[in-house]
Amino acid sequence: MASAIVVEPAPMRILLVTTGLKMGGAEHQVVALARAFLARGNAVAILSLSSGREVDVPADAHVVELDMCKTPAGMARALLQARGLVRSWRPDVIHAHMIHANVFARLLTRVVPCPPVVCTAHSFREGGRLRMLAYRLTDRWSALTTHVSQDGRGGMIASGAVQADRIAVMPNGIDIDRFHPNTALRGATRARLGISAGTRLAVNVGRLVPEKAQDLLLRAFAQIDPATLPVHLLIAGGGPLHQSLADEIAALGLTSRVTLLGPRDDVPALLNAADTFVLSSNIEGLPMVLVEALACGCPVVATDAPGVREVLHDHGAIVPRDDAAALAAALDAALRHGRGLPTEESARRARVAATFSIDAVAQRWLEIYANLTGTAAAPRTEAA
Repeated sequence: MASAIVVEPAPMRILLVTTGLKMGGAEHQVVALARAFLARGNAVAILSLSSGREVDVPADAHVVELDMCKTPAGMARALLQARGLVRSWRPDVIHAHMIHANVFARLLTRVVPCPPVVCTAHSFREGGRLRMLAYRLTDRWSALTTHVSQDGRGGMIASGAVQADRIAVMPNGIDIDRFHPNTALRGATRARLGISAGTRLAVNVGRLVPEKAQDLLLRAFAQIDPATLPVHLLIAGGGPLHQSLADEIAALGLTSRVTLLGPRDDVPALLNAADTFVLSSNIEGLPMVLVEALACGCPVVATDAPGVREVLHDHGAIVPRDDAAALAAALDAALRHGRGLPTEESARRARVAATFSIDAVAQRWLEIYANLTGTAAAPRTEAA
């Protein structure tokens, strides 16, 4: 059997800087990248500006939590702590994620000699004018800025946060071995949740916050006639709007057909149980839950929030934001169709595997780091 020589970047010491390690898409991406980098023989440290963990951090990652106070004195103390970490751990590259960590990492270059700094923005709306000004004033202290979506990149350019030639697009990735179609898991999860075989199930996963617009989803779902289509809606996630959404469910007479599940750690199971995944957001960066749904072979209905079209292309129904009637019509049609043929599930999953695999995304990041640092590439022999 012939062998091929694959050139990979040599092992590196990668410092990931994050605003926190609580539940959230960006936080999960930091941890996923850390895990993928470690699997390739790299050393990884994670610097969190806040304390407390809700995500499963790899045991081999060196983690430092600063518990930074949002005051000038708190910032100064945190920068001194981070300076000590840079001096002792000696990273080859620093990669920050989210607005606070991005600005912090750039300021860190002013107090200690740093390797190249990469800054990734995850939200379409990273903040108001002051945050965009902070981005613009500190831009020269980073080697590269990226956004997870084309829409987000355009928004940052339009706001004056960064010049067009100083920002690129790099999508997030998921573990496609964790998110995949599973018939046995589908049946077991529906049974555990009490969803009968004749009931069509819609699932929404996201924090219960205004930008996710689950109130719009409830108004849309209320328009689906249960007499012609037995349906149930599960909303997974926690957040400050839990009680107001519970009140709206009662007011709309949906108590028997809608369940607020709270925070969950079994999202792959929920996506397999679903007949349709529905996203009602007004604001997104790159909605990774859509990527996860497609990877599980689940049909998708979504509002046209930033980043949605980049994920779905022609693999889901997209409706205008803040239009309950349009969302109701699309969701009704999708639920009646169901998950479709195995070939349809396979096409959705193939869309994800080609673009959003965490292995592919991590490899691209390592190549970017190597280019920024001038790290020599290491050859690897692979059977052809």
